[in-house]
Amino acid sequence: MPKISNVYQDKKSGKWYFVANLGYDEKGNRIRHWQRGFSTQKEAKAAYDEYMNNYSKTAVKTNSTMSYREFYETYFEPDYKRSVGKSTFENRKSTMRLHFTFFYKTKLRDINAVMLKKWQNKLSEKYSNSYIRNIYGIFQMSLDLAVKLGLLQVNVAKQVGNVKKVSQKIDFWTFEEFQKVIAMIDKSDYYQHFSFIFLWLMFMTGLRIGEAQALLWEKDINFTEKTLSVSKSMYYKNANEFYIKEPKTKAGNRVIALDDTTIQYLLEWQEVQRKNVPSKYVLSYNGLPTNKSTARHILERHSKLAGVHRIKIHALRHSHASLLISLGENALVVRDRLGHEDIETTLGTYGHLYPNTNREVADRLSGLLTENTK
Repeated sequence: MPKISNVYQDKKSGKWYFVANLGYDEKGNRIRHWQRGFSTQKEAKAAYDEYMNNYSKTAVKTNSTMSYREFYETYFEPDYKRSVGKSTFENRKSTMRLHFTFFYKTKLRDINAVMLKKWQNKLSEKYSNSYIRNIYGIFQMSLDLAVKLGLLQVNVAKQVGNVKKVSQKIDFWTFEEFQKVIAMIDKSDYYQHFSFIFLWLMFMTGLRIGEAQALLWEKDINFTEKTLSVSKSMYYKNANEFYIKEPKTKAGNRVIALDDTTIQYLLEWQEVQRKNVPSKYVLSYNGLPTNKSTARHILERHSKLAGVHRIKIHALRHSHASLLISLGENALVVRDRLGHEDIETTLGTYGHLYPNTNREVADRLSGLLTENTK
């Protein structure tokens, strides 16, 4: 006799019964409903289906027992997984599960403003405002779904509001700092040569790390035209699981013109790589695309050797933008090199790096127009 989910036979009496799993109570304990005494498996299954159908109709309306944990695991996480890319979900899954446990034992209907403020304050003891804003924003999305499903009347997270956005000063290396770093690298050593080309390419192009990981010699580097094509990114979980994906934005598809020095360094690295461990990936020393752990190690090691402050991987992108601005390039050029979706993103991030030319403008306007008098 084939097994049917949630339907069982009592070995002593021979009768059939069903067990309905109804979620969790406020203490996190599983809620179940048992019904016994059915003569056949078919009768028990029919009774189970009828019970669950009736329960689901009332549960969504009254939300009498559903805890946030059950809602999160049953509804929100699967829905969120479908709505975002695989890499985004994988990156945020553990973060959501870590922080949303604060509400796991609480019924959806009992989540209130005081509780949310307490949660925000607890997070602020350890995390930055930007991190908290991201976490709170996702939690707010989860309650939006609860409202859509009829489990809540209003989204209390929206009523409370997110923590205040705090402008963060971007971190980067100046050109002088970058020169100190690369001066400490011995390119006669294979791994150090790889470290050199990684730092140089990132600093001189402003690539995102995923874009850099996905670069292919054959398709993306044009030595004749002196260009680098960005048309993809990479999700890298480990040496056994990585794959190509679409760029972060449509504007991420771009062609970056390369200077003669960068072209020469790439040619040198291609030759060295071929002699040691050939790879189709530009940034590879072992045949595989480089990973963030290696990149962090390079930054930590060489910033320490050069006596300059350590920066994060993404700060190499900021460093390129800073370099362009110091050379007098306008925001449109910076936008196109970095692959920003719009100019507002560029100005919002790097606008403060542009020199204040207010006085120079006034000086140029002076005497430009004269009043005609008779």
